[in-house]
Amino acid sequence: MGLYDRYLLPHLIDFACGMGEVMKARSQIVPQAHGRVLEIGIGSGLNLSFYDPASVSVIVGVDPSAEMQKLAQQRAAATAIPVEMVALELGQIQTEAASFDSIVCTFTLCTIPDAVAALKEMRRVLKPGGRLLFCEHGLAPDAPVVRWQHRLTPLWKPLAGGCHLNRDIPALLQAGGFRIGALENRYLKGPRPMTYIYQGWAE
Repeated sequence: MGLYDRYLLPHLIDFACGMGEVMKARSQIVPQAHGRVLEIGIGSGLNLSFYDPASVSVIVGVDPSAEMQKLAQQRAAATAIPVEMVALELGQIQTEAASFDSIVCTFTLCTIPDAVAALKEMRRVLKPGGRLLFCEHGLAPDAPVVRWQHRLTPLWKPLAGGCHLNRDIPALLQAGGFRIGALENRYLKGPRPMTYIYQGWAE
């Protein structure tokens, strides 16, 4: 890992993913979590303030970046919910099957190298009747924007921690074994190749 990835990128991601409209989108999804929660890509802990302490018993946050999780420590200390953070890939935590009531995944699927394999692992550890709550940016519906997403992604990935601008989020969820129960999609303010989001839940 180079100096850029270790020292600068975590702060850039924290800034970009903590902007107003992005945080508003998070606030619409995260409070739906309940029980024992697995958060995929907890990063710097931007979602932590949106969990409902009356509904959530514990949060287990998984993220491969120990540097990002250092930024999350202060946010974790400010919540009344116990937070366990694991600096590993999802498939390495060896969690028992059907061990979580809710899974939260926000602005994370874009960076996971094998998103379908990660989603299959999420499905394995989610309890029957549990929900995957997601808010992700991805492939836009407009052809001119899509062309730019395809052009920019190879340049964008090394600058943004492996982020893909052009992933088809509903298709990935279905390939991972999930059924989408609710889905909203729209552009946020900002450059269109980077701001088309999908949010909702799947089971």
